[in-house]
Amino acid sequence: MIASQRVILGAGLAILLIITAASIGLDVKARSDTSWANHTVGALKKISDLRLLVSRAESAARGYELYRSPAFNDEFQATRRAVAPALADLKRALHDNRDQVALLEGTEPLILRRLDIAAEAMRLRAANDGDGIAALQGKAEGRGLMEAVTANLDRLTAEEDQQLAARAVESRRTGIVLLGIDIVGALIILLLVALLIRETRRTSVALQSTLHETRAANEALEAAVAERTEHLVTAHDELRISVNVMQSTFHSMAEAVLVIDKDSNVLLSNPAAERILLHRAGMNLTSLRAMSDVFHGDGVTPLQSEELPSARVLRGDEFEEMEMIVRPHSGDPARHLLISGRPMRTAQGVISGAVLVYHDATISRETERQLHQSQKLDAIGKLTGGVAHDFNNMLTVISGNTETLVGSLGKQPELQRVARLIDDAAQRCAELIQHLLAFARKQPLEPRNVDVNAAISDSAKLLRPALGEQIQIETALEQGPMTSHIDPSRLTNAVLNMAINARDAMPDGGKLLLETRRVTLDEAYAQANPDVTPGAYVMLAVSDTGSGMPPDVQEKAFEPFFTTKEIGKGSGLGLSMVYGFVKQSGGHIKIYSEAGHGTTIKLYLPPGEGASETAVSAAAPATGGVETILVVEDDNLVRNFVTAQLQSLGYKTISAADSRTALALVDRGEPFDLLFTDVVIPGGMSGRALAQEVEKRRPGTKVLYTSGYTDNAIVHQGKLDEGVLLLTKPYRRNQLAEMIRLALGKEPVG
Repeated sequence: MIASQRVILGAGLAILLIITAASIGLDVKARSDTSWANHTVGALKKISDLRLLVSRAESAARGYELYRSPAFNDEFQATRRAVAPALADLKRALHDNRDQVALLEGTEPLILRRLDIAAEAMRLRAANDGDGIAALQGKAEGRGLMEAVTANLDRLTAEEDQQLAARAVESRRTGIVLLGIDIVGALIILLLVALLIRETRRTSVALQSTLHETRAANEALEAAVAERTEHLVTAHDELRISVNVMQSTFHSMAEAVLVIDKDSNVLLSNPAAERILLHRAGMNLTSLRAMSDVFHGDGVTPLQSEELPSARVLRGDEFEEMEMIVRPHSGDPARHLLISGRPMRTAQGVISGAVLVYHDATISRETERQLHQSQKLDAIGKLTGGVAHDFNNMLTVISGNTETLVGSLGKQPELQRVARLIDDAAQRCAELIQHLLAFARKQPLEPRNVDVNAAISDSAKLLRPALGEQIQIETALEQGPMTSHIDPSRLTNAVLNMAINARDAMPDGGKLLLETRRVTLDEAYAQANPDVTPGAYVMLAVSDTGSGMPPDVQEKAFEPFFTTKEIGKGSGLGLSMVYGFVKQSGGHIKIYSEAGHGTTIKLYLPPGEGASETAVSAAAPATGGVETILVVEDDNLVRNFVTAQLQSLGYKTISAADSRTALALVDRGEPFDLLFTDVVIPGGMSGRALAQEVEKRRPGTKVLYTSGYTDNAIVHQGKLDEGVLLLTKPYRRNQLAEMIRLALGKEPVG
């Protein structure tokens, strides 16, 4: 029995030695796995450090682009120098993985090239080389390189994560094996102890029962550990996916997001914060505030410190779309921001920080402003067109009778001088009304294909004596056909008005530049300017080196009667007339100006099709005749004036105050050779409709229209209908005589 116990004891000790050796080997392997895991974690950190260096160099280069500060340049150069050592360090960390070393070696030239491009951009900006910057940006190489670098670093990180996870699984398996070995060793020791102390059979049975229970407990424990480990791995994977989704969403948001603590230190920010707020890592909101002037939504009232979004939200306020306008001290354009804020609270309800979300509404607010300005100008135009008809009716009577009065007072020079003053005043009133109608887009246009280059060259010759020797006139006309479908006389008037405005802005002399070019306004430009139809245009630019216009003057420059000149020096209708002419012609007008640096007004005119047309020569002065004319005019004063003038020219007249009376005269058989009718008349139909009814009753009837302003009866899209003759009020006796003969279409009788 003792011999067998010794055999069993020896065998047990041998087994224990084997198990111990295996346990030591596995323990060494576990330590090796732990060391390798630490090495992998170190490699991951070096990848992260390299990524941070590249990102910091990119941020410093962008900061230099925004602020031109030498501090950003120094930061960029220091970061750039640190990249090469970081790459070498990472190569050493990855030396045991050929694929990762190859990927890193392929990434290295991309990183260095991206840094070279950033350095070149900083050099060009320091030299103010606009063409070089445009050429460099046009290649769009930097963004592609940065995306490739980021993708490669993400791949390195993902591979290291996978290897780390694989080692973790293997380490867990080794631990389980070690646990099993320990359990087996414990069992053997128990058996040996049982043999050595010569326990009784009952004790042996009890011991075996205990061992069976221990084994069952261990199995249950192992199963529980395995199940718990599986749950932890699943939870870890789900957490990692959720974190990745949240990070991707946070970094791709168009709104700027800042998470701050109770001292206004920025704890977290997204890329949009750098783009919209010019925020950089490590900035406090106080230093960020010092870079700009901040105003309420009106852009005028300064925002006090206690009214700032950060101050409000840290007091516990919750708000949505708080309006704020920020004007950077760097000279960059102002930004219109809408801010939402929510405080962060501890479990006890104490404010520990806040979340601020900034939405950049600059483009939408500018579009709303332009639309509001366009609607205001349209409303003014409608009001102007509504009163022009009555004014022109009265001016027709005043001008015509004053002209007669001047002619009849030849023997009374004093009274004749007074009559001439009245006539001159009436003429000035007529010109003002015409300018208002031009702004209201109610003037009848007679467009044709015009060679804009030739028209500008002719206008430049006419402008030299008008502007004086102190103004230097230059032209820059694009070669080739430059045809636009416009009214040439209105174009000449527009150029003259813009040139006179330029002259007044250069009292000490300067340069006036007339420029033409073929351009295309795309969809993006049309979205920023709601009244523009995308397409091809002929651009005419008038530029001066004068005093320029501040923004508030530019907003009102096209409004009638708005002027910055002294009282009596201007009517304020010049640019409003140009505005109306361009809009009625189907074009677009834009002012570019800065106080103290001159002004450029660009007219975008509709292109013409085919060859340009020459102007029709003026007809010879006409005389009267003996034909009969049916005059339809609702204004009693105008009707009496017109019939008296026609009778003085030898014509016979019959008259009607409305369309119903005129048709009754036609149906009664009254003979006449010409229907002379106002466009806007009472009686149930317009002058055009009356002419159509007369044509049905008397085919071939000749018609001459007159009006204080035009409407859609004889004008469509701002142009007179084909074959329509119009005598615009107010008119003179010789104009009336000429148009009557033109409408009758034959030489005067008698």
